[in-house]
Formats: sequence, structure tokens, C-alpha cells
Amino acid sequence: PYKLEPVYFLSRVLPATKIEVTVSFNVLLCACPFSMSIPTVVVHYVQSIATKEWREFGRTEVIENTLNPDFVRKFVLDFFFEEKQNLRFDVYNVDSRSSNISKHDFLGQTFCTLGEIIGSKGSRLEKTLSGIPGKKCGSIIFTAEELSNCRDLATMQLCANKLDKKDFFGKSDPFLVFYRSNEDGTFTICHKTEVVKNTLNPVWQSFTIPVRALCNGDYDRTVKVDVYDWDRDGSHDFIGEFTTSYRELSRGQSQFNVYEVLNPKKKGKKKKYINSGTVTLLSFKVESEYTFVDFIRGGTQLNFTVAIDFTASNGNPSQPTSLHYMNPYQLNAYAMALKAVGEIIQDYDSDKLFPAYGFGAKLPPDGKVSHAFPLNLNMENPNCRGIDGVLEAYFRSLREVTLYGPTNFAPVINQVARVAADVTDGSQYFVLLMITDGVISDMVQTKEAVVNASALPMSIIIVGVGPAEFDAMEELDGDHVRVSFRGRFAERDIVQFVPFRDYIDRAGNQVLSMARLAKDVLAEIPEQLLSFMKTRGVVPRPALTASKAPVSCVQP
Repeated sequence: PYKLEPVYFLSRVLPATKIEVTVSFNVLLCACPFSMSIPTVVVHYVQSIATKEWREFGRTEVIENTLNPDFVRKFVLDFFFEEKQNLRFDVYNVDSRSSNISKHDFLGQTFCTLGEIIGSKGSRLEKTLSGIPGKKCGSIIFTAEELSNCRDLATMQLCANKLDKKDFFGKSDPFLVFYRSNEDGTFTICHKTEVVKNTLNPVWQSFTIPVRALCNGDYDRTVKVDVYDWDRDGSHDFIGEFTTSYRELSRGQSQFNVYEVLNPKKKGKKKKYINSGTVTLLSFKVESEYTFVDFIRGGTQLNFTVAIDFTASNGNPSQPTSLHYMNPYQLNAYAMALKAVGEIIQDYDSDKLFPAYGFGAKLPPDGKVSHAFPLNLNMENPNCRGIDGVLEAYFRSLREVTLYGPTNFAPVINQVARVAADVTDGSQYFVLLMITDGVISDMVQTKEAVVNASALPMSIIIVGVGPAEFDAMEELDGDHVRVSFRGRFAERDIVQFVPFRDYIDRAGNQVLSMARLAKDVLAEIPEQLLSFMKTRGVVPRPALTASKAPVSCVQP
């Protein structure tokens, strides 16, 4: 059958993931040691990525007569995995009716990221309040939960019988167009089937559509379906239409789901007009659409691995012209890329231990070239503690190894793939960040490594630094043509390549440059994780529960 241009339903064009954050206290220490009554309010602030300014997002209600307030009012935030969403929570003792928060007694504050809350065990994070010198302020508890937004997927198949003949030299080339109705009575297109050529009795392929795209969560909302005869010049002939609803369709194959296709113009002109054919629902199935947050809440860990290019083309690290130059006042491009991506991913890795490798350098003491050496030069354990640990190992390696070459990617990709191959049950997903300044020397081997890795729980981010042309990298990216090796295509698109120069802020704001880079290179990770889980039939485990510590009254 001839295929029309498809209508895509990507996560980015659907509503953002809504996360509800609940605030409570394990124990809130008294501002006044003689009173058990502390009217308490929590003020929530979010930080602007560009200006770093804090703005008030909302406040809880005021709760009295308890040292363990559990607030009813929640904070609902849009969650973006690819952004570092900094949050601040200030706690006050309310002692007047004034809405001016400065008029009340400050009890303490804490900082965290939204990803840190979601990535904690059971999406429950406990933080110590600080802010009053010499005083213990107790601890505050955050619990995150994804708000359900009609996440079901509907898969259906339809056929038609005795449609009107529209082509002079043939029959018809029918296709269906689905529309959902809007509150104002208008209709929005939500799906097109393929064209079935030269038939009045077409059977269309089954298709899957998010239920929210079909009816926006209102099961009785009208769904209109137009039937057309395809024409090459785009002037498709209208055969007729019918209406239904999600609730009707969900009944499945039955007499309720055989629809008369009606053409209002023909009906108005011909007294004996009955219909322009019928459309029958052959099958209908609804499945739950799992989200990235479902897997994280169920305990899936993101394993972050770093690989840094130590080839000689980067220049002598002791010279300011080098891409590896260790400027005492600002980070070089390698460190900026590493920090930008790593600081976001680390929120989803409980042990904060990151394997870090270098490639293309001569190692001491014998000067042997390695394309997958641990940055910490510990051949038994390549793990670094936290992103700061990775940066420390990177800077130390620059002082101890000799930049050389060539630029081989395959050894590091295969190194991570070997580990990922042992954990395919959905408990872990591996993200490899490769930072390089030049053209890949082992392109054939790298393609083979990518094709093999595409069957594993693994994604590869490649950041190009410096002024070089990175045309060959686009081939690995696979956005337009899927990567292949000897006729075998990658199962999934797992590579994301970006040149860092495209994200550098013209005003020299490094924080903004890093935020822009992270936003772009990490945007595809949730979808890549979901695509692996779906192809392997892996479903999220039940949300982990973090046991709540016993409540006790601790006096300051």
C-alpha cells in the first residue's frame, strides 16, 4: 500500500510530564523551646537557568500544633529530564497574618533538584534544613509522584466494504483521517492511515495512537473519521464520513462498531441514497504507556560512563591554545561538557560511582598506546566518585599521560557494551558520554560497535569540541539514516551527536552554555530508554518504597 506522510506522536509535542511534589517533615525543631505550637509554612522557589535568580513558585498552607507537619497543598512541576531543575525550600514560623514572608521567623532552608527527588529510592528524598548558625533545624521530606495524564495507547484495525468508486479508470485508493473534537466545536487531525490502492473493500494496517491524542482523556468526546480517495496531485476525493467515540471503539468488534459512511452532499441530492459504504472495526486493544518516571520510580538506575579524547590533535595541555588547557579561572570545553551532562545524570544513579576512560594516549611507564584506559589510572577499578571525582581524575591524567592517537571509538563503546550485555532486565540503563575533537579513525569498527550496542540497554552521546568539521559524526547520529554494518541495521537510534560550539553563549556565560548543551544531548535519553524496554517487553517494577524514619520530638 502507498504510504502517506505519517503523523508523529512524539513525547515533545504532547503535554510535559507533570510531577506532584509533597512536602512533610521527619521532625521540625522548635524555634521556641517552650512551645509545641509552630504555625509553619514552606515557600518553594525555582531557579532561572539563564539569570540564576530565584523566583517564588508557591507556598503550602499554614499548619499549626505539630512538629511534624504533613502539608495537603502540593507543588506541581513540569519535569524535563534534560534540564537541571534547581529547587529551594524555605521554612518559616508564621506569627502574623502578613503575606510578606520577611515578616515571619525563618526556620531553615534546603536545596535540591527535581531530578534528585525523582531519582531517590521510592522518589522520596530527605534533606536536612540549614540556615540558622548553631541550631539544628530538623529535616524535610519530599515525595514525587507523576500525575497520570491518560497514558493509555490504543491499537486498532479497520476495514471497509463497498465504498464509492471515485477513479474513472479504476476503483478507489481509500484512506482514513481521524479527528478529535475540541471544546469549541472544531476538529483537530490526530491520525492518517496508509492508502490501500485500487479497491472498494480495503483492509488497513493496524495502528497505535495515544488515547489522549484521540480524545484528550474524555472517553465520550466525538471522534470524526473522514474517508478519502487518494489522488497523486493532492486533491483527494471525499467519499464520506462517520463519527464514533473512544468509549464506542473500546467495545471492540461488534455490531456497534460497523459504521455507515455518509456523504452529506450526495444524501441531499439523491432521494434513494443509503450510504457510501461501511467501515468496520476489526480489533481494538488498549495498553498502558509506561513513562521514563515509571521506570526510575521502579528502581531503574542510569549508569553514566565518560570517555575523553587524549589524541595529540587537541594540542599541548600546558598551552592556552590547547582544548585540554587547564585554565585556573574557567573550565575547558571537555570539562564543561562533562559537568553539564554528568550533573544531571548523577541524580539517577544511587551510588554516584562513574567509570571514566580516556582514549588515544601513551600511558606510563612504558608509553604503550591505549584506547580505553581508566582516567584514574587504576586498571582494576575505573570508577570515580561523583562528577567532581571524574573531573579530578581527568585533570590528573592530563599531567601523567602523553597525548598521541589515533582517534578510535570502538574500544570504549565495546567496553561499556560488555557490561550492559550482562544487565538486560530493566534494572539498569547505560549512558556513554564521548567527548572528542576530531574525525574517527576506526569508523568501520565503530559502526559495528554501535549496531551491536543498539540491542542493549545503552545510549551514546558524542560531543565534538573545537573547530574541526564533524561530518562523519552525523552518519553515526542516525536521525536520517539508521547506522548499518554489512547490511545489518541498528535496532534503535542510540547515538546523539552535537558540536559544542553551537551551544556556547556569546556573552561568555559558561552556565548557560552548559545548560543549552545538556538540554539538547539529553533530550532523547528517556525515549531511547523506553524504546529498549518496549522492544524487550520489560515493564517497570512497582515503585520502591523508602521506609519513613520514626518520628521523635527533638528539642533544640
